[in-house]
Amino acid sequence: MIQVQNLSKSFQDIKAVNDISFTIKKGEIFGLLGPNGAGKSTTLNMMSAILKSDEGHIHIDGNLINGHAKTCKHLIGVVPQEISLYEDLSAYKNLLFWGNLYGIPSKELKDRINKTLALIGLLDRKNDLIKTYSGGMKRRINIAAALLHHPKVLFMDEPTVGIDPQSRNHIFEVIETLNKQGMTIVYTTHYMEEVERLCNRIAIIDSGKIIAQGTQAELKELIPTKESIQFEFNLLSENDVNQLRGRLPYPLSQNKNKLLVECTVQELSKVITTCNELQLSVEDIQLNKVNLEAIFLSLTGKQLRD
Repeated sequence: MIQVQNLSKSFQDIKAVNDISFTIKKGEIFGLLGPNGAGKSTTLNMMSAILKSDEGHIHIDGNLINGHAKTCKHLIGVVPQEISLYEDLSAYKNLLFWGNLYGIPSKELKDRINKTLALIGLLDRKNDLIKTYSGGMKRRINIAAALLHHPKVLFMDEPTVGIDPQSRNHIFEVIETLNKQGMTIVYTTHYMEEVERLCNRIAIIDSGKIIAQGTQAELKELIPTKESIQFEFNLLSENDVNQLRGRLPYPLSQNKNKLLVECTVQELSKVITTCNELQLSVEDIQLNKVNLEAIFLSLTGKQLRD
């Protein structure tokens, strides 16, 4: 669906995007994950023909964007970081304005506006002025504006920044609905929990370079750290640990009354059952999951949200 090949972009002496390549399949949600200033927005702006690349090529549905920008723009919808709405107009009139820019016929446009407002859960507020909306509601209207022309691909640049949890969850539900309907979605964020929930595949970007990409399972294989569970006991002897080693198929390491077991949450019940059989009193359990934050830290030596 989308091919990005050796893409680069500089602003004076700053290399914002440095020779990146990736492919996005039709119907998947592809995440660009990285800290602020990593090059996510610049990449998305080049993919949506807002910026021209210094080097490299972008193909969208077989069309080279540098030679067929107009065709590509009709294939994509763009949800920018900034709220692109007129505060003194109603939501309906804002969408009417954007729909007219797309050249959608008037009768058809009215129907599309109502259906899109229903999708984002704001049909009952369509005649209210945008300035009366919360930040999360404005974000949802921003999304609606990008959907009016029925794009095949939706680019979303940090769409949940600065909004309340309820609105964030509603946006997630809209994204999941659109994806089930077959829409391809490119999603940029610095919130690792968002891509963990939404994305089929992920590219981790830092300082303009893609440092890793793949499914969540594939990314977890890139680092030596494995999921583990730490158990704290009232009392734990060396003999107790030896008995556990004989019964459990997982690597164990002891530190006084604490035991680190290299296993997943799904295997937790087996460990607890074995402890109960040996009459070991578990005082506390701590899960050590390998998530995207841990992967980013391992690959770059810094926190994702630095």
